[in-house]
Amino acid sequence: MSSQLIDKFNRKITYMRMSVTDRCDFRCIYCMDEKMTFLPRKQLLNLEELEWVGRAFVELGVTKIRITGGEPLVRKNILHLFQRLGKLEGLKELVLTTNGSQLFKMADSLKEAGIKRINISLDSLKPERFQKMTRIGKLDVVLRGIDAAILAGFERIKINAVILKNRNHEEVIDLVKFSIERGIDITFIEEMPLGLINEHDRAEAFYSSLQIRQDLKKSFTLLESTDITAGPSRYYSVQNTDTRVGFISPHTHNFCNTCNRVRVTTEGQLLLCLGKENSVDLQSIIRDHPGDIMPLKAAIIKAMDIKPEGHNFELVGQPQVLRYMNRTGG
Repeated sequence: MSSQLIDKFNRKITYMRMSVTDRCDFRCIYCMDEKMTFLPRKQLLNLEELEWVGRAFVELGVTKIRITGGEPLVRKNILHLFQRLGKLEGLKELVLTTNGSQLFKMADSLKEAGIKRINISLDSLKPERFQKMTRIGKLDVVLRGIDAAILAGFERIKINAVILKNRNHEEVIDLVKFSIERGIDITFIEEMPLGLINEHDRAEAFYSSLQIRQDLKKSFTLLESTDITAGPSRYYSVQNTDTRVGFISPHTHNFCNTCNRVRVTTEGQLLLCLGKENSVDLQSIIRDHPGDIMPLKAAIIKAMDIKPEGHNFELVGQPQVLRYMNRTGG
């Protein structure tokens, strides 16, 4: 199916990231405030409405949907949504991003529901540091979840690690070794300045992808990979292993010129750019036209006119975007 979603910069939109909840059982220091106020449940799209959004995008040519949060696996009856989305004709990839806290008990069910690939957040291999960075997370639970995901046999498993200077930057080599030992991939992510946080100064804590690559070269030979994915990662193969190392670099390598993505928040806001507020309210359209997908599809097509050319994140001063990552969709 050819995409009907082409923006005014001639970028074809084939990838939609959909948040199913703003709630999370962690409180990661780069994602949200320690004392968060979550949306009232009545403001969220219900599971049937989320499926309706997914169906509309697939009918418009989107071939990849990533389910995000918050932590998506804390949403009640979420497997039902995965099962329905997994049956959409034309959808090539249904994938998931999770903090791993629920994987030890849900990995097999997720695989059966149609999830093909899974990204798992893991910022530290040191229990005390892990708990400090997540505020309440337990490392051993996440490690059990990673092992359960490997046993379940997903097509690909990838670790996501947000690297902060003087918090976890010296663990990048150990995190790659951990991934190599398990035959999985890893992506290092520069912190994105979304939402007001008080745990650290983002400019002081910034650790670039270039610095990480220099650190890794002390222990590994990284070969630039020809693999191209729907996401923004630049990948390198680790010589003599099956592991790829990726870098998402919103500061040091702006990837906007090839952006093929949009996001839908848990309350139904279609976000046209991660670093801008350009958006369209899909919830009101869905609820004003129950059972009629055509107005929803028309609104999505029209929204391509306001997708901006790109973002320009600044490390110093107030963030340009005040919504937290758990509201944006991780």
